[in-house]
Amino acid sequence: MDLSFLGEPIGPAVRVHGGYANRMYRLDTDQGSFAVKELNVDDRRWVYRVDDVFRFEKAAFAAGVPMPEPVAADEGTLVHRWVEGEKVPEAPVAAAYGFEVGEILARIHGLDVEWPDEPVEEPTPGDWDELAAQAVATGQPWAAELASRVETFQAIARFVETCPRPGPVVLTHKDIQPWNLLARDGRPVVIDWELSGKLDLSGELGSTALSLCKGPGFDDIQPEIFRAVLDGYVAGGGELPEPGPSWFVYLIGGWLGHTRWNVLRCLAGVEANTGPELALSQESAGNGIRGLPELFERRPELERLVV
Repeated sequence: MDLSFLGEPIGPAVRVHGGYANRMYRLDTDQGSFAVKELNVDDRRWVYRVDDVFRFEKAAFAAGVPMPEPVAADEGTLVHRWVEGEKVPEAPVAAAYGFEVGEILARIHGLDVEWPDEPVEEPTPGDWDELAAQAVATGQPWAAELASRVETFQAIARFVETCPRPGPVVLTHKDIQPWNLLARDGRPVVIDWELSGKLDLSGELGSTALSLCKGPGFDDIQPEIFRAVLDGYVAGGGELPEPGPSWFVYLIGGWLGHTRWNVLRCLAGVEANTGPELALSQESAGNGIRGLPELFERRPELERLVV
């Protein structure tokens, strides 16, 4: 993308490290500061609907959703106004912060934005035995752990494939997690809208509420924060779906797909030109291989959070 319309640069674009899927730069010009995101177009896990997402973002911004102003987008680059804010740590948030995130979700779900039909999803891959064998053969640092949990990963894939999604389906952000939130004056700002699309409501509520009520593992889950997110959603005009396993299948399936994608990048063994660095893919693969089985085994406990 030709960025000359953003003004005269004050200095070179500065890389902002830490992205799990794409690469981000900050560009300061005489017209302000901008977040310029270089999309990974080499091995993306999903089709990015650039025009649809940009239209959705503009509608959300116009409706007052706290988020960076969308400026421009094409197939390889996204541009937003830079927003100053604090990173949200992977730790239980304040109850007021979680409540406001719930209200924001209700506002997003209430937007009237045209959206084309989603493509039929491909079956969840169940090739974990093959991946484990390749990991052992190539000496991956997490190969032994994966090999010992192949049956568990195959069971996770079956759960993701067969778990009913009762609906309703909403147009939404789909990835409101600590790493896609900022805190500005203690209040939430929602960033990184690239995954936007249609999703079963229970899946997004469960994923968002759980991520905001716990630390990096599952030993510090605070039910009152989980509930605060749901209370905020109801206060914002939303209606909660019935409890059940569907509340966590999207989280489990998303993490499963993200782990498999990073495993494949690690097995390739080369530093890609786009997306996360190989070292970050190694970290993400290891975290998924260790964390997903525990998440899967604790589903009954998590489902009790909803009741």
